[in-house]
Amino acid sequence: MEKISGLYLHLQMPVEQKQLEFVLLFAGDLELDCFPFPHCIIKNFLSSEVFVENLQKELLGLDFHEKSNDLYKFKQSDDLKKRTEPHIAGLREGLFGRFRSWLGEVLGVELEPTVDISCARYEHTDVLLCHDDELEGRRVAFILYLVPPWQSSDGGTLDLYSINSNFQPQSIVKSLVPSWNTLVLFEVSPVSFHQVSEVLSKDKCRLSLSGWFHGPSLERPPRHVEAAVPRSPHLPRDETVLLEWVNPAYLDISYQEQIQEEFEDSSEIQLKDFLKEEKFREVSEALRLTEIEWMRKGPPNKRCYEAASLDSLPPCVKACWELLHSEAFFLLLSNFTGLRLHYLEKEQAGGRRSHWVVDRLGSECDIPVCCGEVRRWSHGSYTLLHDGEAAQAEYALDLVLPFGCTDWQSEFGGLTCYVANEEDEELLTIYPEENSLALVYRDKETLKFVKHINHKSTSAGSSPCRGFYDFSFVYYE
Repeated sequence: MEKISGLYLHLQMPVEQKQLEFVLLFAGDLELDCFPFPHCIIKNFLSSEVFVENLQKELLGLDFHEKSNDLYKFKQSDDLKKRTEPHIAGLREGLFGRFRSWLGEVLGVELEPTVDISCARYEHTDVLLCHDDELEGRRVAFILYLVPPWQSSDGGTLDLYSINSNFQPQSIVKSLVPSWNTLVLFEVSPVSFHQVSEVLSKDKCRLSLSGWFHGPSLERPPRHVEAAVPRSPHLPRDETVLLEWVNPAYLDISYQEQIQEEFEDSSEIQLKDFLKEEKFREVSEALRLTEIEWMRKGPPNKRCYEAASLDSLPPCVKACWELLHSEAFFLLLSNFTGLRLHYLEKEQAGGRRSHWVVDRLGSECDIPVCCGEVRRWSHGSYTLLHDGEAAQAEYALDLVLPFGCTDWQSEFGGLTCYVANEEDEELLTIYPEENSLALVYRDKETLKFVKHINHKSTSAGSSPCRGFYDFSFVYYE
């Protein structure tokens, strides 16, 4: 890391037909570092304390809008490029005027005069998860912090990630704690992965101005394509496994017909008390055993949760996994949903589907397959939408069966949300509920994510929730 000192930039700003001079001190206390990617920290950026305080007052007087999706939750102002408040306007002119010119000279690139700046308020449980900031035209990102005295224990740090050999984020290697009147700059690139960690303080506001200087984008290496999740046909298990595990009510043919009618109408259903009570309790207790090996699933720009090694599962948990993978369960799902999830095709008899016959006709009849895992969710867990997922989206039946979420509240996060591709509005939200089997059929334009689990999940009431578990399967016709 290198420190530079002694460089000032004087700017003129009109205020009510007067000239108010202030100084941008952008190298009196400047740190440059290229690890894990080029970034710069400038403390005491604005030399006039009065100016900074007035700027903060103007910003706090703006209208803020709640922004929430898979990637973030915070409040943001409208674009500030046309605001006329004197201190906001003055800073904007300074940043995108002479400061931009100086920065372009330092980088050796022509930065455009495009003004891209807004104000953000992060408060308790607000977060911005791992991303690289890459968007056409963005070359340098900046953040000016206007925060009260802040410690790392308050959360809200700017975390920088290292990358692996595939240019994917790997782990946090540096955390920058916000501080009053400090400017952070970093080069936007295919490897500039960072996040704003969850704000843990209940009474502090992480106020900042942020935006981008635009210019020619850096060359991007070929995008890494993840290996497809292995899929397999059903396991050879007959209806005995259903009689052993499943609530008898769901094995009644007439009830299955009611379920199918409801499912075909809405493409989703939740089947409460799905497993027999004693079986559900047995699996719930076994999932807490220390013998299970939990593996962190990443990379963090796509997902962050734990999945169990199947070889380490206790016998009853493995048996439950095999139930959901079994031939008999494929057939049961077909009865619930009307989907073809077997080699067999239901034959019509008297206008009603009555029994199974082998479909040996035509090569277009694909073998139904599935993939599944046992997952553990806790504070900091999430999944994100990403380009690769959208490109590979296909028709599928999702199944989720949660365990250990008796006291879970929706404000903790951990909800499974379905959205249309390239849209933020949620089409459907599935809440974790004990022993409630959720089935959702999605098309090629529907994507899903699990909302970030926040700090409230660890501090609620006298017996805090430490997280929950679920079986997650996807079935393909």
